[in-house]
Amino acid sequence: MSTDYEVVIGLEVHSELKTESKIFCCSSTEFGGDPNTHVCPVCLGLPGTLPVTNNKVVEFGIKAGLALNCEIAEFSKFDRKNYYYPDLPKNYQISQYDLPIAEHGYLEINVDGNPKRIGITRVHMEEDAGKLLHQGATIISSKYSMVDYNRTGVPLIEIVSEPDLRSAEEAVLYLQKLKAILEYTEVSDCKMEEGSLRCDANVSIRPVGQKEFGTRTELKNMSSFRALQKALEYEIDRQIEVVEEGGRVIQETRTWDENKGITLSMRSKEEAHDYRYFPDPDLVPMVISRDWVNEIKESLPELPDARKARYVQEYGLPEYDAEVITGVKEISDYFDAGLEFTKNAKALSNWVMGELLKFVNSSDHSAADEDFPIPPANLAELVELIDKGEISGKIAKEVFKDMAESGKKPAAIVEAKGLKQISDEGAIIAIVDEVLAKNPQPVEDFRSGNERAIGFLVGQVMKATRGQANPELVNKLLRERMQ
Repeated sequence: MSTDYEVVIGLEVHSELKTESKIFCCSSTEFGGDPNTHVCPVCLGLPGTLPVTNNKVVEFGIKAGLALNCEIAEFSKFDRKNYYYPDLPKNYQISQYDLPIAEHGYLEINVDGNPKRIGITRVHMEEDAGKLLHQGATIISSKYSMVDYNRTGVPLIEIVSEPDLRSAEEAVLYLQKLKAILEYTEVSDCKMEEGSLRCDANVSIRPVGQKEFGTRTELKNMSSFRALQKALEYEIDRQIEVVEEGGRVIQETRTWDENKGITLSMRSKEEAHDYRYFPDPDLVPMVISRDWVNEIKESLPELPDARKARYVQEYGLPEYDAEVITGVKEISDYFDAGLEFTKNAKALSNWVMGELLKFVNSSDHSAADEDFPIPPANLAELVELIDKGEISGKIAKEVFKDMAESGKKPAAIVEAKGLKQISDEGAIIAIVDEVLAKNPQPVEDFRSGNERAIGFLVGQVMKATRGQANPELVNKLLRERMQ
């Protein structure tokens, strides 16, 4: 990307709320199901039906706003956003316009080791639209689309950021942090693969030093962190190319084509769309008491930044470890549970960030599952076995693999397979002497000052003992014998 231009990005994030029923009716919010089966006359907008606000939705809206450092409105209302589209059965969407549930918040991201505050303009509640199933690869290439109204009326909060992001990388960091906060507060499951966390981006460029914003485009259809980054990178380069070739960036809505790796024009947006908002006459405005807000505030859980600080201050974890572990709630909860069974927080974090995350990412398991084959107590037990010198780190990786496959405790696996580390000098000396006798050249190299030669000899002893010899003791005995 050219350094002559500054990128300006703002994100609009839609997050489905984790309620059992929809925002204005009793239909199920459960994901999946046959098309058009989780519907009722209210969410289908049939004549004579009236919406009733789901109180849990308002509670979750307040909770999310508080977690994002927003001001909670004392008076809020729902509005009708009027537009015609096949996924909108009423031909309007019940949303919030001038009096949203929360405003003027922020969250902080870590950019190159430095904190950066990203402003949040507003958090508002609304109902989700239906889902269009396109016949082709994208909406642009499809000859027809079918509509599933199961998602219609599922409660959403839309979180609108200030245009404070200056790169695709910052946008991804912001979305990752936002996702973590919503997961910690348990207002949303944030399953991007199921569409419960979706993101639109407004992006523009301007010459470095210019205060006025450039013409922006709105990007849609980004349902993963990778898609967000790739779409923004492509669009930024596209806009720069247009400007440098003497053209003019057009204000428009564009869609991300995952297969082609490009953005495509959907529709021109030269002027702000007139949605003809007006207060919904069927829904009573909400007066939100300070007592209720304070009660919700007191119920907020420990959020990612606070948990990260605790890991660093109480357990001495490096900032990097704490950042990685707190990035996903289920992993952080797992780590916290494991700390109940071992005091070696650093060793536990190494296993969580390494083998555990590798296993979770390569399987269908979630660390939060009740039947997860490696419960936190078992991983902590593995750490303790290493610390006590009962198994080596190399053997521990074999034990971990067995734990993942069988669900057994590590001590039971070590006992059954005879993997206990050999720490008896008498048992190791004979093998050390045999290795030294068979490898005179490495012995001579070591005695001549080549420290690396001892690594080969340690490896030969470990091979002879099937990895069970205590490597520190092996190293010590080899040095003693060669001197």
